[in-house]
Parts: sequence; C-alpha cells; structure tokens
Amino acid sequence: MIDMVNETSTNTPEEVQLIARGLAAIVMKGTELSSSAQEEASLLFAKLSSSLLMDVNANEENANEIHAAASTIVEGASNILDYSSNKNISDALLLAMSNTQSALLAFKEVNGAPTIIQEAHIAVFVKRITPGSLHTESISILNSSWPTFSLPSLLSKMLPPSEPVDVRMLSMNKNPFSWNKRGNISGQIGALSLTTKNGSSIPVENLSEDIKILLPRPVGEQVNTSVLDLRNFSTTSIDIPADTTLVLKMVPSNDPLPFKLLLGYMDYPTETNNVAMTEMPHQGTTQEERYTWLLDPKDLKGKTGMHYLVVRPIVGPGRKSINATLSITSITTACKFWDESQLEWSTYGCRVGVKTTHLVTQCLCNHLTSFGSSFFVTPNIVDPSRTAELFGTFAENPVVVCFVGSLFLAYLLVLVWARRKDIQDTAKVKVTVLEDNDPMDEYRYLLSVNTGHRRGASTSSQVTITLLGAEGNSEPHHLTNPKKRVFQRGAVDLFLLTTPFSLGELQGIRLWHNNSGSHPAWYVGNVVVQDLQTEQKWHFLCNSWLAIDMGDCSLDKVLPVSTEMDLKSFSNLFFMKTTKDFSDGHLWYSVISRPPSSTFTCVQRVSCCFTLLLCTMLTSIMFYGIPKDPSDQTMDLGRFEFTWQQFKIGVQSSLIMFPINILIVSIFRNTRPREISCCKRKTEKRDAPKQTFISQTATTDMNVNVTLDTVTKDITRITHSLSMKSNRPGQPVDINTVLSVVEDFITQNHKASDTTQPKTLTSGNLVQPQLPEGSADMHPGSTAEGIQKQSNKAKYLYRQLCHIDKKLILLGPSSFPAPHSYSQALQQVQDMKGHLQDQLFTFSCINPNELTQKKLSPADSTVDDGSLNKRGCCHGGLPWWFVFVGWLLVISSSFVAGFFTMLYGLKFGKERSVSWLVSMIVSFFQSILVIQPLKVICLAVFFALVTKKIDEEEFHNVAFEGNDRDLACKDQKLVRRERSLYEPPPPADVEKMRKNMIMEQKAFALLKEILTYMGFMWMLLLVAYGQRDPNAFFLTQHIRNSFSGGISNSMGLEDVFTWANTSLLSNLFGVYPGFITDGNSKLVGNARLRQVRVQKNSCQTAGPMVQFVPDCHAPYSWEAEDMGSYGPGWSQSAKDNISTSTSSPWTYQTQAQLRAYAVWSQLVLYRGGGFVTELGPDSQNASSTLEYLFKNTWLDIYTRAIFVEFTVYNANVNLFCIVTLFLETTAVGAFQFTSELQSVRLYQSPDGLYIFVMAAEIVYLLFIFYYMFLQGKLMKQQRWAYFRNRWNLFELTIILLSWSTVAVFIKRTLLGNRDMTYFQNHKDKFPSFYDTAKADSALQYLIAFLVLLATFKLWHLLRLNPKMNMITAALQRAWSDISSYLVVIVIMLLAYSITCNVMYGWQLSSYRTLLDALLTIVALQMGIFNYDEVIDCNPVLSGLIFASCIVFMTFVVLNLFVSVILAAFTKERICHKPSDEEEIVDLMLKKICGLFGIRYNDPDTLRQDVNRDGDMPS
Repeated sequence: MIDMVNETSTNTPEEVQLIARGLAAIVMKGTELSSSAQEEASLLFAKLSSSLLMDVNANEENANEIHAAASTIVEGASNILDYSSNKNISDALLLAMSNTQSALLAFKEVNGAPTIIQEAHIAVFVKRITPGSLHTESISILNSSWPTFSLPSLLSKMLPPSEPVDVRMLSMNKNPFSWNKRGNISGQIGALSLTTKNGSSIPVENLSEDIKILLPRPVGEQVNTSVLDLRNFSTTSIDIPADTTLVLKMVPSNDPLPFKLLLGYMDYPTETNNVAMTEMPHQGTTQEERYTWLLDPKDLKGKTGMHYLVVRPIVGPGRKSINATLSITSITTACKFWDESQLEWSTYGCRVGVKTTHLVTQCLCNHLTSFGSSFFVTPNIVDPSRTAELFGTFAENPVVVCFVGSLFLAYLLVLVWARRKDIQDTAKVKVTVLEDNDPMDEYRYLLSVNTGHRRGASTSSQVTITLLGAEGNSEPHHLTNPKKRVFQRGAVDLFLLTTPFSLGELQGIRLWHNNSGSHPAWYVGNVVVQDLQTEQKWHFLCNSWLAIDMGDCSLDKVLPVSTEMDLKSFSNLFFMKTTKDFSDGHLWYSVISRPPSSTFTCVQRVSCCFTLLLCTMLTSIMFYGIPKDPSDQTMDLGRFEFTWQQFKIGVQSSLIMFPINILIVSIFRNTRPREISCCKRKTEKRDAPKQTFISQTATTDMNVNVTLDTVTKDITRITHSLSMKSNRPGQPVDINTVLSVVEDFITQNHKASDTTQPKTLTSGNLVQPQLPEGSADMHPGSTAEGIQKQSNKAKYLYRQLCHIDKKLILLGPSSFPAPHSYSQALQQVQDMKGHLQDQLFTFSCINPNELTQKKLSPADSTVDDGSLNKRGCCHGGLPWWFVFVGWLLVISSSFVAGFFTMLYGLKFGKERSVSWLVSMIVSFFQSILVIQPLKVICLAVFFALVTKKIDEEEFHNVAFEGNDRDLACKDQKLVRRERSLYEPPPPADVEKMRKNMIMEQKAFALLKEILTYMGFMWMLLLVAYGQRDPNAFFLTQHIRNSFSGGISNSMGLEDVFTWANTSLLSNLFGVYPGFITDGNSKLVGNARLRQVRVQKNSCQTAGPMVQFVPDCHAPYSWEAEDMGSYGPGWSQSAKDNISTSTSSPWTYQTQAQLRAYAVWSQLVLYRGGGFVTELGPDSQNASSTLEYLFKNTWLDIYTRAIFVEFTVYNANVNLFCIVTLFLETTAVGAFQFTSELQSVRLYQSPDGLYIFVMAAEIVYLLFIFYYMFLQGKLMKQQRWAYFRNRWNLFELTIILLSWSTVAVFIKRTLLGNRDMTYFQNHKDKFPSFYDTAKADSALQYLIAFLVLLATFKLWHLLRLNPKMNMITAALQRAWSDISSYLVVIVIMLLAYSITCNVMYGWQLSSYRTLLDALLTIVALQMGIFNYDEVIDCNPVLSGLIFASCIVFMTFVVLNLFVSVILAAFTKERICHKPSDEEEIVDLMLKKICGLFGIRYNDPDTLRQDVNRDGDMPS
C-alpha cells in the first residue's frame, strides 16, 4: 500500500480521498499493525494532506471534493490516534491536521459559516472572520462536548481591521503527546491558533486580559461532595494529587454565611499550624464566585496527599453555634499547555478559573502560542535559581553532567601533554650553528629546511648541503644537531652556515645524504636560504624524494633557485596555503601540527579548543528542539534545504559563541612573549667589546700547542678560500713557498688596480685552479657594490694574516727546520699586512687595529649584528601581560558554558539529553572532519588562483643552539671531515644499496604476506568451525535410529501404516508432552504427512498383455504426477461437493503453498507439493488421523512416495533439526526407507565462544576488504594482464566466494527469523524450515570450498622454498603431456563405466546408475573392489573385463602418467635456475634469526666454505 502510494501521483482530491479511505480502513485495527507500520501510515496521511494544498481551484465542486477528502484524512488520523503513543506518529498527525485546515480555509468566505469535521477522537474547526468579530462570539462546536474558546476584546484591537483572520481550532479527546509521560493529562485537548490569509501565524501572547477556555472533564469522574452541619460537624478530608489546583465549591444553606476555612496537611489544622487559611465569602458578583476557593500548587506549598479541611463558623458575640449547613465539593484539576520549545506540558501563563465544576474546567490563559515575531528566536529557557533542584535529579539523568565532567577531565590530561609538547617545540625552534663551520669564516647564511608531510618523510640519514653562488661555492656542510633529531616529518629546521665571504647571487644548492639509518628515505619540501647581512632570501622548491627506492631513485640533487613564477604557481601556493592553514590557522588540527616558532602555544590552542567546544555545546543545547515556524518558507539549494528560522538561529549562535572565542584566540596570537627590553639589549651590546677581549684571550691560551703543520695548513686554506674550491692538496708544502705565492698575489693585485683580470696562484708543489672572475680582485671596482665586496675580502684576508702572525710568534724559530725560514715567514706576513692596510685605507679609511678586535665566532657576530632580532622588540602586538586576560576569559567562559550546559541537560531529561548529545557529537565530527577541511581547501584554492600572495616566514626571536662563549673558546681548527660524509655516495654504492633495499622490502613483504595469510586462515577456520557443532552428528544419528525401528527393505502399504502407528507415533510423541523420544528434543509445531501420487492409466500396457493387465500405473515423474482434488477415499463423485480448503488431505497443494522445495531422493527428484495432512499436537489426534486415513485408503497403488516432515529443537545443544523421512517406491509395490536430517543453529549461544566467533567473523571481513584493496591496486597496475595470471584469478575467486558466503549468511538469518516468526504466530501448524535448511546447506558448502581454496593457496606461499619451486616448475614443464594423459584416462574410465552399467546395472547396486559405475571403477584403481559380486554374475565375461581394466588402466596408463611426471622432474633438476626470491627467503630468515639472537648459517657462505676446504692441499 505504501509503495503504491509513493509511486502513484495524487493530483486530484478524488485520488486523495480514494487512497485515504483505503488507508483509514487498514489502520482501523491498530493491534494488527506494527509500530513501524503505524508510523508509515501517519506519514502517508501527512503526504496525502499536503497533496490537497498543491492544486486549489476556487469552485464549489472542488470545495466539496476537498471537504470529502479532508474528512477521510481526519477519520484515518482519528483511528491512529486511538492507539498510538509515538512522537513521530504524533508529529505526522498534527502536520496532517494543519495541512487539512489550510486546505479547508482556501475556500472560506469572510464571516461565513464555519467548516467543521467531527470524528471519534478528533474535531476540526476552521472559520474566516474579521478581527472585530473575534470577541463577539465564542469559538466552539455547537451541540457537542468539545472545548470552547472565548477571546478578549483587546485582541480585536491589536489586529489590523482590514485583513481577515483565519481561526483554526483542533480538538482531541485523546492526548497526542502521550509519549511524554510527565503530563498526567486525562481530559480533552484543545488547540486554537490565528493565522493570516496566507497561512502565517499571528502571535498571541502576554495579553493583559485572559483568554477563557472551557475544557470538558472526563465523563463518569467521581464527585466528592460533603455536607457539613456547622452545629456539630465541620471537618472533611481531601486527597490532593501532585501539580494540581484544588477548587472548593461551597453552597451554604443561607446567604450570607460567614465562616473560616483552614486546610492542614496530614493532620487537623489550627490557627497557627496550617497549609492555607481564608475567610468566606470572598468578593464577587455571584454566589459561585463568593463561595469558591482556589488553591494552586504554590498555595499548597507543594504538598500532595491527604489534607484535612476544617470549617469554623464566624458567629456574633454571645453565640456558640450556628444553625446552618454547608455543601463542599472538592475538585482537583490543572490547566496546562503544550510548550513546543521544551516538549513539555507547562502551566506558564495559565491558571484555573472560578467557573470550574465537576463537568468542565475553566482555564484562563494570556497566550495562545509561545512564538515571537522579532528577528531573534527565543532559546530554551533555564532558571539558574533551580540549580539545586535540577542537580537533585542527577541520579535519573546523569548523561550531560557526566559528559561535561569527562570533558573537563580530558582537558586536564591533554593539557599535560600539550605542555610537554611546548617544551619540545621550544628546543626545535633554535638555530643550529653547524659544527663544521670554519671559525675564521664570518659571512653568515641562515638555512631553513622544510621536511614534507608525506608518510615516511623523515630521515635518519646524514644530510650534506653545498651552496652554489655566482661568485663561488661553499664548502659541503653536514646538517646535524647532536642535541635533537632533525628532519622530522613536517618539521622546519634552522641552520647557521658560514663562508669566508659572500657567494654573490645564489644560483642553486646541492643536497645529498648517505642513505644510513633505519629509515633513510627523505622527502624534501623546500629550502629557504637567507643572507643575514643583506637579508636577501632565495627559495628552492624541491617537493621530491631523496631515496634509492622512491621518486626518481636519487640520493643527490641540485636544486636551482626558484623564480617568482615558480613561487606563484598554483601548485606551490595551494600546497603552502593549505599546509599553513592546517598547521597554524586551523584551531583543531594545529594542536598537533602547530609551527614550533609560533608564539601561540599548544597549551593555549588546547584551551581555545576546549572553550570553543563548550560554547558550541551551550549554543546547540540552547536552541535544540526549538519548534519550526510553519509560516517560514523553505530555501531549497539542490539537496540542501533551510528555513529563515534556521538562518536566524545560526546568526544568534554565532553572535553568542564566536566573539568571545575570537577575542581569546586574538589575544593569545598577538601577545608578545616576555623578553628583554630594547634598552637592556643595547646595554649588553655596548658591553660586547669587553666580552670579545675575554674571548680572544681565551682563544690565545687555547692555541699554545701550535705546530708548523697547522700553520701551513691554515695558509693553504687561505689560498683555497680565495679560489673558493672545496678540494684539498694531497701533499704537504713548504710554508715560505706558500707565503710567497700569497704575497705575490697580493702585491700584483695592489699594483694592478686599474685592471680587472683575475690572477692565478701557482707554486712548485701546489697546484691552484683559476680563481673565478671577480672572486680575487683586490682593486677598487667601478661601483659601490664592487668596492664593498673587495673591502670584505681584504678584511677577511687581513684577519687571517693576523691569526697566522700570532701562531708564528707562538711557534718560535725552534719549530722551523732552518732559522732563516722563520724570519722569512714573519717578514712575508708583515709585508702582506702592510699592503692590505694600504688597500683598506684606500677603500674606507678603516683603522686596521679595529679588525683585530672583531670576534671570530659566527654566533657571536650574529648576536652583535642582531639581524635576527633587530625587529624583535619593534614588531607590534599586545603587551606580554595580556596573556593573563586571555586565560581569565578561557576559565570564565569554560566554567559558565559548562555550568549552563549541565543545567540544560538536567532540565531536558534523559531521553532528550541523549538525543541532543548524539546529534551534537555527529555534527561536531562532521564539522571537524568534513566542513572545516573543505573550507580550508576552498580558501587555499581562492588564494592560489586570485590573490597569489606569497607568505614569507619571518624568523624573529630565534635563539642559537649552544653558548656563544663556548663557541668562541673552541680551538680554531677545522672539524675533521670524513670523506664519505662530505662526498656523495658513488653510483656503484648507490646501486648496491638500492638492490639491498629492494631485497629487504621483498623479504618484509613476504613475511607480511605469510603472517597476514596465517591470520586470514585462522579467522576462516574459526568461522568455518564456528558454524558447525559436533553434537549435530549425534543428534541426527539418534533421531534417525529412533524412527527407523520396524523398517524392512521391502514394505507394503499395510506395513507402512503399521510403522506409522507404532514406531512413528511412539517416537514422535514421547513420554513428555511436546517432546519426541526421550524428552530432550522439543517438537516445533506439528508433524505432517505428505504423499505424491501418479495419475490413473498414466502408462500404456503392452498390447498382448492388455487383456490380462488392463490398468497401468507408471513410476513417478513430473508429467505423470497427480495434482487433482478429490473427496474422501479418492472418490471422483464427491469431488464437486467438497470445499476447496487446502487443509484437506484429498486436495493437492503446490510447493509454494506448502513452503517446501523439490527433494532428490535415491530414486528420482520429487516436487515439493503433494497431498498433505497434519498429525496434530498429541498422540491421540495423530492416531485418529492415521485411522481416518487408513479407513479411507489414503495410501493406495497410486502412491509413489510418502514424506514424514517435522522439526525439533534441542535446547541442550541449541540446535534445530529439520527431519524428512522418505518411503518411496518405483511402482513395483515395495517401499524403501531413507531419511534426510539437517541440523541448523538459528540462535547463537550468548557465551564466550559466540563472542569469539563473532569477533572472528568481523576480522575475517576486514581481511576480505584488505585483499580486495590489494587486488584492486594490482588490477589498476596490470590492467588486462591481471587476468592472465592464474594466482590473481585464484585470489579473485576467494574474494567472490567470501562475499557470496556473507550474502548467504545474511539470507539464512533472515529466512530463519521469518520461519520462527511464522511458527510463533501459527503454533498449531507445521512450520516449514526448508528454506532455512537449504540456505544453511549452501552456506556450509561455500565455507567448505573457501577452506579448500584458501588451504590450496598455501602452495603459492611455499613457492620460495627451493623444493616446492622445483616441483611447481616440473609440473609446468610436463603440463602438456599430463593433459594428454588425463584425456586418455577419462576416456578409458567412461568406457569401462558405461560397459559395467549396461551389464550389471539391472543386477548389482554398485552399477545401478552411470555415476555409481564410475565411482566403482575409480575405487577399483585404488584397490577397493568387491570381486565376488561380479564373478558370481558372469565368471568368464566379468573376469575378462576387469582383468583388461586392471592391465590397461592400472599397469599401463597410470604408470605411464607417473613416468611423464618423473621425467619432467628429472629434466627440471638439470635445467632448474634458482629464483631470485630464494635470496629473499635467506635474507628474511637471517633477519628473523637476528631478531631472536639466533645464528643463521647462510647456504651460500656454507657452500663457499666447503669449496674452499675442498681446494686446500692435503
């Protein structure tokens, strides 16, 4: 019905009415509908009601059709309302009523007669009137007991008089909100709303004059009336329920009658001890008003239960009593309205009126609806003054409080982790001063090396870099830091590299590593080099691997400097922007991946996330469950829809949540760190010369142990620095010769100041290459830049010569081989210093003495220069103490948000709190994992395509790794350079490393494959044996043996009835009622008998024998089967008079009617239909049924098979057994007995083994997904070649069989549930479990084939074993011959099988069919054969046939078949080439043995040792 309505378009009111009438008839009997069916029916009514609004034509005929359709919908909704108590059903029915009212109002005229529809539980009232008529008459349904509304006159003045008002009243005598158990609503429900002509709601609230509502009270309610004689009896008791108003209606015998009323709780009241007290009569115009006392719950002080009322007459002076009576009627009632924002019944704005009687309750309310008309949507309200009361309900609703508390606890734990991470990041942000920097080099470059974010991007190798400049190259430098790990994934490492002087404009860098460590591969993101003197930057984009097995398989790369076009390319900008936004801009992701240089710490980020989460929870719960405004238009944006109210709620939530959080984040981001002021820094800078002097003194003391070799090497280094080459001289040279070369170079350049030709340094034993152009020019250039460069080089050379001069003085003449050599060296150094002093004076008039005062440490000079910190105290930001403001905001906002969230949760109740919490968690993770990453990516695309702005990373306030004084006090000798470290690996070594890496990867892949497959096999075997139970065999064997008693090989019809009355019934109905045999197995439903018959004269008798045998009854076949209907005794005359009831044993029932399936027995395949009778629930009914069948010859000569079908359940082993007992004949008159029993487990036992098996099934599915991923990846790589590999097809078969098994498992579960549901609803009938049994059999077969194939795959895993590999290769070599012999073997088997079937099939059961004969011949080849039975048939012919079979088949063909395989194996042993994978096995075994500390003997090593021993002379 539902599918039909959904597929059918309801375009006219007639169609709506037709469908609604049918649906109303269906839902009339609610007990026959499930809760889901009721919900779907209510949604259908809502859909049908909305169809009435689609096409509204203003004519009288259409109005009548709409009214008729609306009446039918109201009737159906009334039927559902009678028994439903579901929120979804309630919402759907109210929506249907609202749509119905809108449809009825479409045809209403102003001030016309109202339209009224009344059903058993619902009444609908609509009317269109002018605002001035609202208060002139009450809104009610005449001559009925429905609610009545009277509106005040003030309301008419508040509405515009020119526009009509639509009045909608809905009355129900059943509570539609009965799913809310807290209302305690027992009376009628009335709803009134005012709308404009277009359907927009008119808000009515906070009126100064009350709306009067009369609600009829339930009929038959008990009336408690007491008549008090005020002379001697003036007390009565009243029971007051909770949350009700007590109304006391009093009628005195005479008026006026003054008296005092005292109400006490659980005791008689007094003047001083009472709950309430008043004097009567009250002020009023009528007697009813004067003698009515109203006490609401506040007046009663919240007390419920038994109260006592005392009446004390007020008499005049001198009188002790009064002769009067007083009739008191007590009524307890309440006026509540449904608050849609809270989903609760509330009394706010409503109170009980004095006109309340035992027949009707008067309610006085100042509102009709709680919706406002302003832009802001009113959130859910919580009263902080009720904190203690709300927390008192914690035991009933601990959900939200526990969740918020766990968030605070988790925040404290994460805070500890974040603090530790901040400490680690502080160490990461320091600049590493390279240890192999020359202490005499003073030109500084800051290197920023960014490791990529890819998986495995970090490296354990030793990385080396060379800067390539226009004016020379730097020395190779090893990028390392002994105090911390460098080049981690996503990290930015800073290094300080020094050179003798400027390299000019950088043209590239050279990077390489030595491929050492456990994970040598390195993914380089980009490198930024900054000249600290000029602050010029060069970017080098790499974004590639330095690895031997990834990318372009290279360990050495030369990266050219990136141009502006490269930097502004889309890929670079998009990647850089996305990375920065995720690592720093995104608040949640940056907690894990924040840049270490950021001042926004991890602790602060965690705190901001915590505050944001709590504020989000608060705004979410504030507006959770706010009802939708029906007048709002839905904005449809494709698959996304939203209303204006949802937009307003989003804006309000943002205004509440984001300002405080944005302020906190801005404070933390922009607050400067607490640092030394600029004034203190300048003071330290003025004290630097004194520190320098101390440092130099220390350096001089350190250089006491100076040798001639060190001085010579220093001079040689000077010459190399002038040429800017990294190669070193191979042999020592004379010091005077080297000094002469340097002196000659300086002198010539000093004289040739007007030329720009480069000079060449030469000496006898020292070969120097040509200096690069401009690198050694000591003369003034034509530009200021050239003069500055030459000045820098002159300063550098002058400082180096001063350093050598000091060393020569320390050495003295004794260290030289000849005294004149020492004096000559000193003179040469002094002369060169003099030349350089002149040049420096010419360049810039610098005092040469100042040069000797300069520090030689690059780190010290960096501190003096302050290039990294020169903007540290000048850049903008908030003062450091603003961080306390941020923490104050974090603490206050977190506690406030958490506190109010807990209050809202306690107010909502447990069910609503859980619903909110689930929706909150889902929306939170949706935002974090989907929406926000999409926003980051979209912004990155926008910036990469539109703005194209390059974000420069500034390194402010970075510290240097180590102490500057320690660096200055180092011995001014070069760090010893290892040649292997400062030179790229040779190509041969790289190729060898690549080969070893590939071998290791294959070895680990093989080990992973084996271990994974072992886990897969383990899970598969657990699943396979988890579906089987060893008790199933014993159960089936016991049942088969029990029912086969009294069975013979040849049974007639009377024998069959005898067996049925004795063995069948005695075992089917055991000692215990409802159990079979010994009482362990419960009979599920009834057992049934089914027979299949053949038609009369279904065959033709041979011509000569017709006169002797006139009737012929064929063996069973589908064509000859009798499928008719008969009367008792198979009479044809009664055929037309019997009923067509399918329960008759004389009427044929089809396979579908019996819920059975075709059965293949020993003789033939039988249909699932037949003539059926059920034996009944006990032995007495079964005996009478069998007696009736026997008397009416139910079994006769046309019967071909009898089936006894029943199902039992053994609770001891938790197994169902579906039993089918066969008695079949081949028309020769003798019945043969067979049986088919199948055990099925439909319900899993809730023990540890079941949980273990279920976990194994889940893990097995995960394995299948894993293998699907591998095969899909392989299929994508190999494409069509994938299907040419037999092992690939093997894997594909296993995957397909696995999913087929899953599908059959699901089908078996569904069928089992269906059959059990049928049994529970029809316990007096036979429940057919055949479909379930069939699905279970298919499941077991599939699992068995899966185990077979999975076990067979172990052969493939053993391919790396040399012996197994050789066997596989031998079978492949002999496959063509094997296939030929297999064809011959099959032909011979068929020949002998057909021959034996023809000869012995009519005589011996072993050859009865061709299949039996084939199995017997195959058994003959294995030595399993019964010679006696064939020899007894025909000794001579049988001997010849089987002798030839043994000779040709066993001795000739099979032996030749084995010989072919052996020949192929012998040839393979000679020609076999070891597989490369055998080395992988050796490597894998070596790794495993090394892991466990076991010595592994490599076969190749052992072979070499044996050969070596054999070659030794004896």
